[in-house]
Amino acid sequence: MYDKGKKSMENRRYKLDIKAANDAWEILNAPFVAFNANRRKTRHAKWNPERHILLGNHENRIDRAVESDAQLEGVISTDDLIYAKTGWKVHSYLSPVFLDGVGYSHFWYNPMNGRPLGGTAEGRLKTLGHSFTMGHQQTYLTAIRYVNDQQQRGLIAGACYLHDEDYKGPQGNHHWRGILIKHQVNNGAYDLMEVSLDYLCRRYEGMSLDKFISKKYPTLRLT
Repeated sequence: MYDKGKKSMENRRYKLDIKAANDAWEILNAPFVAFNANRRKTRHAKWNPERHILLGNHENRIDRAVESDAQLEGVISTDDLIYAKTGWKVHSYLSPVFLDGVGYSHFWYNPMNGRPLGGTAEGRLKTLGHSFTMGHQQTYLTAIRYVNDQQQRGLIAGACYLHDEDYKGPQGNHHWRGILIKHQVNNGAYDLMEVSLDYLCRRYEGMSLDKFISKKYPTLRLT
C-alpha cells in the first residue's frame, strides 16, 4: 500500500514476509523451548508462564487487504502467523490488555475520532487516566504522576531493531533501542529497568553493538 509502484516494492512477497516473521518468532522462543526440553529430561514440571503478544499495524495490513478485496478472504489471514500455536495469547490490533493495573495497546487513540493520541507521555497519561504502555513510535518516552497517592506510569517504547528506517531519513534514526523490564508491578506502579541493545551485545557477544553489526551484518547501515 505504502510502497506500491516504488522501487522499494521490488521482490516483496507475502509468503516470504510471513516466513520471515515466523522464523524470527521461533528464534525468540527457542531458549524457552530448550529450557522446557531439559526440564522434561530431568523430570521437572515445565515452566509455563503467562505470555501475551499484541498485534500491531503491520499485522493489521493483512486484515485491511482482505477488507479491501473480499477475494482474499480465506487465502491470507493473521492465522498464517504461528504466534498462537506457541503458547502465547494473541490480542487483536488495538484491543487493550490490562495486566496488574497497566494497560497495554499497540497505541492509544482518541475514542471520539480514532486518531492516535499524540504529544508528551505526561499529556497522554493525564488523558487516559491510567498506567499505560505502548509501542508503535520509534522513540522512548516515560512519565510518572500520582493520583490519590497512587502511582501511574506512562511508557512509550517502539524500537528494538538493528537497522535504520529509510522513511525516517538521516536525522530521524537517532533514538534509543532496547528492551524494558518491569519489576514490582502492582496496581499500575512498577520499577523500570532499561536494557539497551548495546548492553545486550556487550553482555552476551562480548563486543559493542557497532562491532557486532560490522561483524554479523556488514551491509547493514546504522547511524
